[in-house]
Amino acid sequence: MNNTMVESLPANLVPDDASPYWMNKGDNAWQLTAATLVGIQSMPGLVILYGSIVKKKWAVNSAFMALYAFAAVLPCWVGWGYRLSFGEVFVPFLGMPNISVDGKYLLQQAFNGVKFPNATMIYFQFVFAAITLVLVAGALLGRMNFYAWMLFVPLWLTFSYTFVCYSIWSPDGWLSKMGIIDFAGGFVIHLASGVAGFTAAFWVGPRAANDRERFPPNNILLMLAGAGLLWMGWSGFNGGAPYVASTDASLAILNTHVCTATSLLIWLLLDIIFFGKPSVIGATQGMITGLVCITPAAGVVQGWAAIIMGIISGSIPWYTMMVLHRKIWLLKRVDDTMAGFHTHAVAGSLGGILAGFFADPKLSRFFYQVPEWEHYVGLAYAIHMGKYRAGMKQIGVQLLGIGFVILVNITMTSLICLLVRLVIPLRLTEAELQTGDDAIHGEEAYALWGDGERFETSKYTSIHRVDDFLSMVPKVGGELEMA
Repeated sequence: MNNTMVESLPANLVPDDASPYWMNKGDNAWQLTAATLVGIQSMPGLVILYGSIVKKKWAVNSAFMALYAFAAVLPCWVGWGYRLSFGEVFVPFLGMPNISVDGKYLLQQAFNGVKFPNATMIYFQFVFAAITLVLVAGALLGRMNFYAWMLFVPLWLTFSYTFVCYSIWSPDGWLSKMGIIDFAGGFVIHLASGVAGFTAAFWVGPRAANDRERFPPNNILLMLAGAGLLWMGWSGFNGGAPYVASTDASLAILNTHVCTATSLLIWLLLDIIFFGKPSVIGATQGMITGLVCITPAAGVVQGWAAIIMGIISGSIPWYTMMVLHRKIWLLKRVDDTMAGFHTHAVAGSLGGILAGFFADPKLSRFFYQVPEWEHYVGLAYAIHMGKYRAGMKQIGVQLLGIGFVILVNITMTSLICLLVRLVIPLRLTEAELQTGDDAIHGEEAYALWGDGERFETSKYTSIHRVDDFLSMVPKVGGELEMA
């Protein structure tokens, strides 16, 4: 609808400026809700998960790495990152750099004719960029210099994430034009973060020997709380990918939970068969691999395919983590704290390949809005319909995407680590590695439980010990006066 048509409408039908004719309020509301659910996955979801799944002495540092990454991405994203990822063509794998804080631009309709403004799209894409950096942090817990991490985050967002995001998700990206299937980030987020985290872990080096040998969670119940926020938040992660409150969004959400539950149960069953005990940490890993595997395919596959993907995501990453990891030299050498290589790189690659196999061309048409057999045809359907060449082409594009993401992230992550290392050490000192949070931040997660006397060690308060605290409480008749 053009401006002339709007001006010709009766006065009672002309929309207010705050609610333009092209905006669908339901879609806009869902997109903002989905974005917030994804944000909750990082903060507090992964903040809690990281802070509780590590040793007590690393709880503050691990949670803080996630919190910092989430905060640091946003000014970079609105400053230049969003337009590099989704802006006008600069080169085939990168958009034209520009800011995204101009009020006029923020209120304009977002790309591809979606029915909400740029402000909503920028927010939605921000939480995806942020969680990618938070996932990279998972590979580096327990030894990376926090100041080096502060430099790493904006550099990696600028020179790695934007390249992959534009290539795959921007309508003008070269892989997007080839018809790659990445419904909600199996390549852009999970494969990228798994490879980047593993590469950065190589350059930073392993944890202290005693930490690597034994690294028990300090609070498994809190770990489960963080994992629960991650799982439930995935409704926004995959449900927001269609950019519309549609039947495809509903299918994507249901497929997400079906695949995840199946993957968790398969991983749990394998733990029981081979180790004799049901492991809650193992079940959490199975949950994550299921979530990651279904992500590139969530809205373009049928429910039965989601179950098969759950079986595969609960078994193959289990095998790579529990068996191959102990046999392959490189996997043993690199200390990937949260096993992101297995849970994100392996599971994300599996999801990308399986999307190319199980994608239903009718569902692909709903999501991509293209003729049924032009692109996005799963090999299984192509064989059934006698169009096997279309299916083989789709598998080829998926494999090309995997190769591109791996190449970009190994190269750019290595260059960034080497650059940061020229300015500041990537790794903490040996003394800091032995002490942990207190040496790095002057704070401890469980101070009262830690020594029975210390109340608070932060430099932001003058109260350091219980005795100091009690001396400040007024007394009446020898008894404490309670407010």
